[in-house]
Amino acid sequence: MISKKQFNKEIDRIISNAIREDVGDGDHSSLACISEDAIGSAKLLVKDEGMIAGIEFARQVFEFVDPGLKMDIRITDGSPVKYGDVCFYVSGLSQSILKSERLVLNAMQRMSAIATKTNEYVKVLEGTKTKILDTRKTTPGIRALEKWAVKIGGGENHRFALYDMIMLKDNHIDFCGSITKAIQQTKEYLKENTLGLKIIVEARNLQEIEEILQNDGVYRILIDNFNYEDTRKAVQLINGKCLTESSGGITLETARKYADCGVDYISSGALTHSVYNMDLSLKAV
Repeated sequence: MISKKQFNKEIDRIISNAIREDVGDGDHSSLACISEDAIGSAKLLVKDEGMIAGIEFARQVFEFVDPGLKMDIRITDGSPVKYGDVCFYVSGLSQSILKSERLVLNAMQRMSAIATKTNEYVKVLEGTKTKILDTRKTTPGIRALEKWAVKIGGGENHRFALYDMIMLKDNHIDFCGSITKAIQQTKEYLKENTLGLKIIVEARNLQEIEEILQNDGVYRILIDNFNYEDTRKAVQLINGKCLTESSGGITLETARKYADCGVDYISSGALTHSVYNMDLSLKAV
């Protein structure tokens, strides 16, 4: 996984790029009708229900746009919310509040939806050892926000990108020629380049799992698109030699049955690619 320092840099880039994209050479609507020294305040109003996420991100946006803006936070990240709740108040220059508004809302609406969905999986998996993981099926440009939201929802992050973990999937194996060849060449590559990256290998059937187990140095086996019976057999075959991860079309309705097969992780792209934004508003008070 990437370091906290790297993650913070990603967040900084998201904020600066989003403000550049949205404000351009100026927020002319505000500049046209609001005095530059006008002071105002606004509240973040919830018009939905679920789990709130993005409060800390909003603080960073306000700080970037105008360090003089002040937040009065009433509800923190990861808290359940309902219609009518007020998460925070922000006060300061009215132009600065308006300049920040759309980025704060866009991010918080999506982050809250992801945290809410993730938490539904977490609750379904309660009582098992299985943890829910996200994937790289994220919105280009805001991956850090979406993975942050998964953590707020109680889930865990898979690799962040292509550079922080080795993941040998079906195409890598087919292009390379075999599972064993792919693993051996990967270990040689890591040694030659002094990289300490963990290796995950995808298996499409029980025979491939048997071949993976003949090779040392595999951190986790991705048990991809297996049914319940074969998943149980796969876990028994692996027998703790490395970690296990189930993936492939697993839904909220089927997640518990896969967890009961004994896997360590379930990964789901749906956490980030199939959510409906939470309805939030920033209203002047």
